[in-house]
Amino acid sequence: MKSNLKKIYSASMVLALAGSVVAGCSSSTTPSSSPTAGTQATKTPEASAVSKPAGLDTSKKVELQFYMLGPAPKDLSVIEEEVNKLALKDLNATVKFNFTTWTDWDQKYKLLLSSGQPIDLIFTADWTQYQSYAKKGAFLPLDELLPKAAPKLNSFVPKDMWDAVKIDGKIYTVPATYKEYVTTGFIWREDLREKFNLPKPDSLANFEAYLDGIKKNVPDMIPLAANSDVKTNLSDLYKNLTIDPVGALPYGIGIPYKNPSEVTSYWGSAEHLKELQTYKKWQDKGYITKNVLNVKDSMTDLIINGKAAANIGDNPSRFNDQKIKIDGTHPDWKLEYYPAPLIKGHAEPVHPIHNGFAIPKSSKNPERALAFYEKMVTDKTYNQLTEYGIEGKNYKVENGYYTMIGDNNSNGFPRESMQGWAWRNPEFMLFDKGYDGVKKIFADLDKISSPDKFTGFAEDYTSYQAEKAALEQVEKQYLYPLEAGLVADVEGGLKTFMEKAKSAGLEKIQAEYKKQWLEYVKVAGIK
Repeated sequence: MKSNLKKIYSASMVLALAGSVVAGCSSSTTPSSSPTAGTQATKTPEASAVSKPAGLDTSKKVELQFYMLGPAPKDLSVIEEEVNKLALKDLNATVKFNFTTWTDWDQKYKLLLSSGQPIDLIFTADWTQYQSYAKKGAFLPLDELLPKAAPKLNSFVPKDMWDAVKIDGKIYTVPATYKEYVTTGFIWREDLREKFNLPKPDSLANFEAYLDGIKKNVPDMIPLAANSDVKTNLSDLYKNLTIDPVGALPYGIGIPYKNPSEVTSYWGSAEHLKELQTYKKWQDKGYITKNVLNVKDSMTDLIINGKAAANIGDNPSRFNDQKIKIDGTHPDWKLEYYPAPLIKGHAEPVHPIHNGFAIPKSSKNPERALAFYEKMVTDKTYNQLTEYGIEGKNYKVENGYYTMIGDNNSNGFPRESMQGWAWRNPEFMLFDKGYDGVKKIFADLDKISSPDKFTGFAEDYTSYQAEKAALEQVEKQYLYPLEAGLVADVEGGLKTFMEKAKSAGLEKIQAEYKKQWLEYVKVAGIK
């Protein structure tokens, strides 16, 4: 689950540099549990069970390079020190936790995987293009490493999940095992809605009415959270609300859930024009800040810091995380949520590909990296330390519930502040009392749940790599301003964008993607 991005399938995230992955890296070596009372999260190294897989060579001390997306928590160095006390004793290894930001993570991710710099573990997801990177050879296959370096982890992950993340018959990532929904939904300041008697945002029309009420009654506040990544944080979310039921597909392609063999072009269509006209209307009414393409704040920060009153899309778990932080710093504020699937009558549970960790081909210590990740997932001390921090300092457990000590400003390691969604272990998870509401949302979504037909598809863009890179630049230059509502003549702007996109090779890209998709549908038996 991506911390500041909607954990939706944003497959249109272009990876222009990914084509150099193989060349850049080729030189290197080879059930929702009930809340449980946690034990002390920072045992001394002597108290930690010292065990390692038979045959794992730990004679040489190594430092593992571990890469996560998003910002680092303030107390990262404290947690890293505690982890390293354990890892040094257990595996003769230390780890360096590295982070990016949420506004330029995609560019950094491309560079990390194309530069060949030594990386031992890196976060993967559908929205980071795990499938395409795996197909291009960016990651080491884990099939033979798992039984040798991480046999406990190998047994812990169910076989159907291992099968679900395979690309061309090989495992390239360790999937998360916690079942959840990362579908989008409206988030808004409920205290403001009540104060000014505004409509509940349970539909797009009511959401717009809420934004309008905020603009009129709280003119100094931005009604709608938005930043420079308008494609991911505005357009993709809008489409997931309005296209039934699949949005956010790459290259302007449209594929309906009920007829996955019907591939069309969304870009340039009447629906696309209507979408862009909506942004222009929102911009004209002052719902979106005029300098949106220069805003670097994350969506969650804009809400938590009180700069914005609503977000068009986020998932239930991240909503709850924001609610915890707001409760700690502004107890007079209220945050509420309405799941988009209830509007569309369709929900898809998270696919195993959605959160995971892979070992890049540039890793110098693949076996030790996998053994360390096994500890992160299956060892309670490692797991709770990196998910929740130090018990008694960062959190406490009361009546079976997680409680943050202090508030979001004073606490240097709030719950899951390392974005540790991928190594969640249902047996060790601690939930705050507010998470009961998330579980209720999940139960409601279970009633309208259908299988994910799309995430298992692995695109191979080798034949149109140059066109893909060119199209990315066209999107940023001509489509982003339209998605920010900053183009006066929307219809003319869309026409210009389509002309430029076609010149960049859009039709070739769409034709090849369609060919691969239809083959996938046929082979996988998807209907």
